[in-house]
Amino acid sequence: MKKQTALIVMACFAGLLSYKCTTSTKTTPAADNTLTDLNGGYKSQAEWGHHLVAISGCNDCHTSKKMTDKGPVDDTSVMLAGHFAQGPVPQLLPGQVAKGMAATYDLTAWHGPWGHSYAANLTPDSTGIGNWTEEQFIACLRKGIFKGIEGSRPLMPPMPFAGINNMTDDELKAIFAYLKTIKPVSNVVPDYQPPAMH
Repeated sequence: MKKQTALIVMACFAGLLSYKCTTSTKTTPAADNTLTDLNGGYKSQAEWGHHLVAISGCNDCHTSKKMTDKGPVDDTSVMLAGHFAQGPVPQLLPGQVAKGMAATYDLTAWHGPWGHSYAANLTPDSTGIGNWTEEQFIACLRKGIFKGIEGSRPLMPPMPFAGINNMTDDELKAIFAYLKTIKPVSNVVPDYQPPAMH
């Protein structure tokens, strides 16, 4: 009886193996995964860039805020359009002098020992990055230079240059691709103002 049971089990196992070997299984070609592999797991470069912009906190400074009963929230109608010229300029209040830094409530303009700095317009409008090349964008963030132009001034605080400089070229390219898809906003951001000489 034990021999019969063993033979039945072996026959079932052999049948299962035979079925697995002769049944075609549909596999997804590696080429189908190539785009998501190249784009951080996202379907497109721009989608990956959207994710990177969201987790990097770019909106914190580059998007104006609306004040609500819950505090400031992003004004999505001008997303990533930077500081508006008609917006407030941060002033150091007496209690902040010791700290040496101040910002507007919407965090688009800052004042400190480096002078006055304003969040740039990152939209694809001509007043933003509309005329920039991908290489220029990467140079700006990799080298920390204004508009990615050799010989121009450095990027100013509070731009988190040290952190962004750790991004790969592919990540920076993805961010650039995403920024090219957002709504263009015409906004000429005020020029950086160096500290007043005493």
